[in-house]
Amino acid sequence: MSEYLKVENYPKLARDVNSRGVVNTDMNAYQAAVAKSKAFKKQKDELRDCVRDINNLKCEMHEIKSLLLKLVDKE
Repeated sequence: MSEYLKVENYPKLARDVNSRGVVNTDMNAYQAAVAKSKAFKKQKDELRDCVRDINNLKCEMHEIKSLLLKLVDKE
């Protein structure tokens, strides 16, 4: 397990002794970032679903138009 040293003047940051990397120890900030990421993913999925529905409607409208043109040409 890694050991951490406090970063001077930054109470929510710690330095990993082995890798010398700086780690944010603020769990509230981490949870907020995870929640933001999940919300963004949900919004992205909803947008993708809306685009898929619109594309399906466009295809159906094209099919209806083709059928109407065939009916008109027969008369």
